[in-house]
Amino acid sequence: MRTYLFGIALLAGLGCASRRARPAQAPAPAAAAPAPRAPATAQTHAAAESSSVDRAQYPSTYQRHPNPPVLIRNATILTAAGQEIANGSILFKDGRIVAVGATVQAPADAVVVDGTGKYVTPGLIDDHSHLGVYAAPGTQAESDGNEATNPVTAEVWAEHSFWPQDPQIPLAIAGGITTIQALPGSANLIGGRSAILKLVPARTVQEMKFPGARYGLKMACGENPKNVYRGRGPSTRMGNMAGYRAAFI
Repeated sequence: MRTYLFGIALLAGLGCASRRARPAQAPAPAAAAPAPRAPATAQTHAAAESSSVDRAQYPSTYQRHPNPPVLIRNATILTAAGQEIANGSILFKDGRIVAVGATVQAPADAVVVDGTGKYVTPGLIDDHSHLGVYAAPGTQAESDGNEATNPVTAEVWAEHSFWPQDPQIPLAIAGGITTIQALPGSANLIGGRSAILKLVPARTVQEMKFPGARYGLKMACGENPKNVYRGRGPSTRMGNMAGYRAAFI
């Protein structure tokens, strides 16, 4: 503070000396107006994106694997669009639906599955999953879903805990789950960033990440956050809301 005040005094003294030594001069011309800002371009957007938290810091390496054609026929097909096809057929190739209807022509090399008495539905998306972050067999070593060190841990990412070899994943696939949103647990008001994953055999979480999917943020309110911290965090719903307000502000 003393240096700052001394600097002001020195500048004031120099100003007084200048007024005594120099004759009066015409006022300096006004500064030129700043140049108008250039319109945003693809390049400027790209530069902004390069430092954005929205970019995929751990980008997806997911690749669709080639698979031979498979035809399911004589099944009841539920399209999830209101239409039900009785004794219908559906053809897949390389993991994609190629055709669906009452009758479908299949290539000669297709694997044919008789679906008599069975139902075919679209793949299921589980948007609230703890697979991989609470992996089986459920011991402490596999318990990586709750960063229960602070009621707000928005900085943690589920993908850094996710174990692609969780033995629960094949069971979920057998039950028709194709995609999950893997979430941190519910101990915290704000538990961390989610990961959108395809349920495919993989060695790394990046091989499972759904290309282009946005991140989510796990939040919990009520009984779980109330009962975790026991005197060092929110113990009521009003404490929950106060914690949210403080975090958002």
